[in-house]
Amino acid sequence: MTAQTQADVTIVGAGIVGICCALSLQEKGKRVRLIDKDAPGQGASHGNAGVISPWSCVPQSMPGLWKKIPGMLLDPEGPVAVRPAYLPKFLPWAVRFLRAGRADRVAEISAAMAALVRPNVDIYRRHLAGTGHEHLVQASWYVHLYRNAAAADLNGLGWRLRAAEGAPIEVVSGDELREIEPCVSPDYQAAILVKDQARALSPGRIGAVLADKVRALGGEVLRTRVHRLQRDGDGWSLATDEGELRSAQVVTAAGAWSLGLLEPFGVRLPLVSERGYHLLFRSPGVTLANSVVDVEAKFVTSSMEMGLRSAGTAEFARADAKPNDARARMLAKQTKRILPDLDTADTEEWMGVRPSLPDSLPCIGEVPGQPGLFTAFGHSHYGLGMAPMTGRIVADLATGTPPNLDLSPYSLTRFGRFH
Repeated sequence: MTAQTQADVTIVGAGIVGICCALSLQEKGKRVRLIDKDAPGQGASHGNAGVISPWSCVPQSMPGLWKKIPGMLLDPEGPVAVRPAYLPKFLPWAVRFLRAGRADRVAEISAAMAALVRPNVDIYRRHLAGTGHEHLVQASWYVHLYRNAAAADLNGLGWRLRAAEGAPIEVVSGDELREIEPCVSPDYQAAILVKDQARALSPGRIGAVLADKVRALGGEVLRTRVHRLQRDGDGWSLATDEGELRSAQVVTAAGAWSLGLLEPFGVRLPLVSERGYHLLFRSPGVTLANSVVDVEAKFVTSSMEMGLRSAGTAEFARADAKPNDARARMLAKQTKRILPDLDTADTEEWMGVRPSLPDSLPCIGEVPGQPGLFTAFGHSHYGLGMAPMTGRIVADLATGTPPNLDLSPYSLTRFGRFH
């Protein structure tokens, strides 16, 4: 399929969400075109912590979180930072974010999250089958570290939400923890294990491999910038740097940049750019068998093909603002606390932009009044985990198949009417 050929479905955004949409659409016989200004899978998809958990059903906003936010923002090594110039956009979003953490909302949001992540490991294995790179998704546990053994309490709301979805959870002592992860510091007195999940050995390479599969199945992967979407008869036209393209249907999966394409159709959403940082230790000298998270410092560290990656710190700022590499570099000291023998001499900083909505849920569905225009963005911290099921839902919608799932929690209109 050439760039001038009309596609059945054009997906704007070739991150992991867009790639999974393409593969699921191809499974249903659709001719697809993936478009992105960057190489496939190398944006926010590339830089995540690599956790692929069917049990990621705990919202970012939880009851009582508001009490901790001032301390987080004032701590220079805290997990969250806000640039002053972004405050006018951030503060209204933060009010909605805190409202989403009310006790009467959390269980509903958690169930909607669980519906998107539950089949993720199985779908990734299916997508990778036959590529020769099946090893990029490995069976793993999620090891939550606690310095204070008493804090490893399964009666906490987050753990009760996971247990309600059937997550296999176990509390272990510090000695048992070091049998599982010998390199972890003895300062950690306990851990909670979440079992039956997986980790990505290279999230960026998974994206590249699966984009190659899209091509091998007859899809087009085009690197260019999309400036405008417009109705064109029964289909759509896309104005790009490569000229005008036509498509019967369009999926907007461009993460934080999706709103710019949808605003001409009256779409108004409380979407912010939450910039995530990671630090890669190229020659760490230590290895982890699982994904490990420091519960207090709120970051994840995991061994990958290219070294050991620590990720999780967040910054609210304009999507195109210059990176603050100090946000990444501070992870060296924090990771050293977990892994005392870590070699921190050779590191690499990275920043990517997450598209975050206040309720930890993405927008998935057809744009009201715009037949054939679908959304698949706003996955916040959960893009890697929610991408496979998002792809299946989009493929169902584009082919007129009723999804076996209530889509109202992911509706574009859940934040109010279009203007």
